[in-house]
Amino acid sequence: MQSQRPSRPITPQAKNRSWGSMRLTAVWRAVIEVAFIVFLFYSNLLMGEFTASNSHGKTLATALIDIFTVTNFGIALVSALIGYLVFEYLREKL
Repeated sequence: MQSQRPSRPITPQAKNRSWGSMRLTAVWRAVIEVAFIVFLFYSNLLMGEFTASNSHGKTLATALIDIFTVTNFGIALVSALIGYLVFEYLREKL
């Protein structure tokens, strides 16, 4: 038979620490998910640079210069935030 440990009372400091770490965990989760969506956006752009419609002599360096623009970064961030919010909404509903 296993012996049960007596439960310790949760102190106010432990409550605050766990609440802060939960909020920090949620922020890191959001950052990681948004970064992943941005990564998928840029990988899709990079693959598009090497399709048959583009010149065959294009190098990776020129493709990277073409896709890393301020406009593309803005589009990536806005779409990543919208995607994150939609997935969080669906997680709550399901």
